[in-house]
Amino acid sequence: MTRLATMLTLTVLAASAQAAPETFNIDSSHTYPHFTYNHLGFSNQTHTFDKTSGKVVIDRAAKTGSVDVTIDATSVNTGYALFNEHIQAEDYFNTAKYPTITFRSDTMTFKDDQPIGLTGDLTIKGVTKPVTLEITHFLCMPHPMLKVKACGANASTQIKRSDFNMGKNVPYVSDEVTLTLAIEAVKTQTAAP
Repeated sequence: MTRLATMLTLTVLAASAQAAPETFNIDSSHTYPHFTYNHLGFSNQTHTFDKTSGKVVIDRAAKTGSVDVTIDATSVNTGYALFNEHIQAEDYFNTAKYPTITFRSDTMTFKDDQPIGLTGDLTIKGVTKPVTLEITHFLCMPHPMLKVKACGANASTQIKRSDFNMGKNVPYVSDEVTLTLAIEAVKTQTAAP
């Protein structure tokens, strides 16, 4: 192999190493999906889910990425135990039959080197619909306490709950719901050889 060929090979290998995708596991203690809707015209109500798992894979050099999020629908938190039970019933989340909500995306869009959107499939109550989430905040940096690389993001989309067989009390309670993912994720550590 000539010296030029060797240098080109090393350059390609170095570029490939830099462009390798990184995997981050969702930190459930700092990840809070929440949804907002209008209640009878009086106010906009926001409720959270307390248990979330999944992973984020990102290759900023190649400008690609994927997200796989699973939300425990039984962890819905309205701040009122009786209402938690009410919206887990059959007319709404029906958590006895559909205990999880999932969002899976293989399409991450970028502006320069920053992710700005995710397109994928949202599944609620056994119904899957394509959605696009706008990423309004994104940051990766060394975690100051965990001493590993971490990423955080906020992303949101608007859906109609009637599209997911949850249309009870529309239009008195708004059909339109804003779903927001506030995520923090920690880089997966590879085992030493």
